[in-house]
Amino acid sequence: MTVPLTADAREHGLTGDGITNDQPALQRLVDTMGAARTADGRPRVIRVPAGRYVIQDVPTVWRSGVSLIGAGRGATCFVLRNPGARTRPVPLAWFTAAQHDAGPDNHLADVTFAHFEIDGAGVTTEEYDPLAKGLGLQYVLRGRFSDLYVHDTAATGFGCDFLQDTVVEGVLAQRCGRQDSGEQMGGAGVGIGVGGWGRVERLTVTACTATGNGTNGVFVELQNEEWPRPRGIRITACHAEDNRFGISDWGADGLLVSSCTMLGNHEAGFDVSSQGTSGTGGRGGIVTGCVIDGNLRDGIGLGNTPGPYAFRGNRISNNGRYGYWEHNLAGGDERPAADIVLEANDIRDNALDGVRVDAAMRDAAVLDNRIRDNGRRIAGAVAGGGEGVRYSAFSVVDEKADWPADGHRGKKVSVGGRTAMVAFNTSTELALAPARPGADSAWADGVPGAGSAYRLPGTPDLRAGLTVAAAVSRPQMHGNRIGDDQSVRTQTHALRITDEGRWSSGRVSDNDLSDNATAATRFETAPAGGRWRDNDE
Repeated sequence: MTVPLTADAREHGLTGDGITNDQPALQRLVDTMGAARTADGRPRVIRVPAGRYVIQDVPTVWRSGVSLIGAGRGATCFVLRNPGARTRPVPLAWFTAAQHDAGPDNHLADVTFAHFEIDGAGVTTEEYDPLAKGLGLQYVLRGRFSDLYVHDTAATGFGCDFLQDTVVEGVLAQRCGRQDSGEQMGGAGVGIGVGGWGRVERLTVTACTATGNGTNGVFVELQNEEWPRPRGIRITACHAEDNRFGISDWGADGLLVSSCTMLGNHEAGFDVSSQGTSGTGGRGGIVTGCVIDGNLRDGIGLGNTPGPYAFRGNRISNNGRYGYWEHNLAGGDERPAADIVLEANDIRDNALDGVRVDAAMRDAAVLDNRIRDNGRRIAGAVAGGGEGVRYSAFSVVDEKADWPADGHRGKKVSVGGRTAMVAFNTSTELALAPARPGADSAWADGVPGAGSAYRLPGTPDLRAGLTVAAAVSRPQMHGNRIGDDQSVRTQTHALRITDEGRWSSGRVSDNDLSDNATAATRFETAPAGGRWRDNDE
């Protein structure tokens, strides 16, 4: 029997009626098309008309050279369920090293997945299983994943690893990682394991949107600490919002991130650290032309990397703690980070320090940045309640208040035993963040009643443009403007070196450090050596 190059799924037993389990028919069709491709070397395409196709209890094992093309998001929808297999993850399609012996010599080639939706709300496992994804493929060569809408999966939505000569474009991942506590592996919108193809993985992730996912919006993660960190990966024109982390580099070499927006994420907009499977931070990356705004804690968190890393031409603003935070997590690489570059960024309106250094650095370059109007968290401790105080899912209103704008940004408001995070505030209203990514309320235990008493903590007295609280050696700091031009200045100093900080050697020249609220500099530990000249204070 001749197997056609293109097959209509309805003509091969799939019903798309939202009731019938279409998984057995899909598996038979994939196997038939895959066997035909093996026989004649010609890739096949399964076209799936509009409908709701139930994939129940058993995932579909994919075959090389078989593509799956729907009629569009919302039109063609694969509905994942596991009522009869609560211990089994049910991705739409899977092919993995552990289950199917996938590898560089046993890979999927010439596959396209495009123009359909995956609804993962019907899969719940007895214990969290990182394989409970929307798509879970490993070792893909010449793949294309386009125009996919993946949502409400128990673990990662798009969770495919080791993608060579592959493009991931136009993927919308929402509310994935339902069962992830936020501290477990997986649970992302778009999560891509790297390193399986060696030193170079030619992968482009572009125009993807990830909102409300349990861990990362978009991340790449080295899967084995003994593997070389791959180059060749690009993330461009993506949007990450209301995830735990927006975009993360957990082990690549030379990751290029450009023209992305990272907004309202709970820990950091952009993260480099040792939190991934291999405990390895990325290195050699470049982040450029991005807007990193309104994240609940930090705009950029960089740690557990020996460097280098470069951030050029970004807007890093309105974040709830620091604009840029240099730090290390225990258990990861804690060597001084070398050759970190902050150049021509607009770092402004963050709640505390614009740039905070809490881990050792050497040969850093801080060049031509505008570090302005930070330290916005100036409001003191507050207690209120009674008449004029009311609550909603995402706000606290006190009609009697007169708070400075954003003076409580990044604080936790306490109401009895409940707490919620303040995203920003006006004179009388606290705008609150979701209790966890994708949540429909800021309150985990229900909205407080009108008039309930609330408390807000105080704020640090010192909030500098650049604070150094670790050893910094041989830095180059040139051409920066670090000041405050607000009517009420909130950035207390341009440069502060704390008791724990050390600044040795290097060159500091031609910086404008004037017009801060208190003074240009505060040296609790005096800088040692180096050349300081032509700085306006």
